[in-house]
Amino acid sequence: MVGNPLKHQSLSKYLASIGVPELAPKTLAFDPGYDVATTVSHLQQSGHLMSSLKLSMACWQVCNEQATREKIQTAKSLGVAVCTGGGPFEVACACDHLPQYLDLCAELGFDRIEAGEGFIELHLSAKEVLSLANERGLEVHFEVGEKHSGPFTPQVVNEIIEQGKEWLDAGAKQLVVEARESAENVGLFDAQGNLDLKGADTLVETFGLDKIVFEAPNKASQFAFIRHYGPEVELCNVRLEELLRVEIYRRGLHSDAFMHDNLRPKGALSHGEN
Repeated sequence: MVGNPLKHQSLSKYLASIGVPELAPKTLAFDPGYDVATTVSHLQQSGHLMSSLKLSMACWQVCNEQATREKIQTAKSLGVAVCTGGGPFEVACACDHLPQYLDLCAELGFDRIEAGEGFIELHLSAKEVLSLANERGLEVHFEVGEKHSGPFTPQVVNEIIEQGKEWLDAGAKQLVVEARESAENVGLFDAQGNLDLKGADTLVETFGLDKIVFEAPNKASQFAFIRHYGPEVELCNVRLEELLRVEIYRRGLHSDAFMHDNLRPKGALSHGEN
């Protein structure tokens, strides 16, 4: 068991001395179905770096129920909020079982759910979904973008903006931008995995960086968002074993990040950006 981190400040003092900023947690860590010991170990090691823990896909629904409960209980004991992925929400809606699904999420101890229209057409309004979720003490993130329709076009970005406004006005906490597990040929990424910065900037300029969470499932996508927006950008679909790599990049402690003025520790000598 990890000891009280407040008793051990040598690392934080050193990092402060070289100009590494203290950052609020900005990574929504992704558990796609790991065993309990793996998830618990990562929570103990890095929970203070997680904005929340996402038990994703429907894996948590078909594994041993006690395993799901143990993950949620451990996260909550460490002050880490827990959310679902959007797939189970869409299946529940398609099966006309949304109230029952929300009851289940609340009973298990989830803090928030992810809603979306990634592979179904939703027949409930944003207000109706938010009302059902909030009645059960659940917050809502809304995922924008379809899973199977390819990269966003300018028209799709405009449609997403209107959809996003509706969900935020209804009470959704943040918008999650779809990238699946590949960050290729989906959402803001083309078939080669290149990030559409114009589309991303349009969303950020419309909603503000604090209301957008970008799915970034691999190193290239993670580094591209942080390099462009700086360490305060919030990312999700970052697998647990990749969390620390993302966090050292945020802080300019990764060799690739050290080359950029907006990430390099402030105590470093001047270094030309590549």
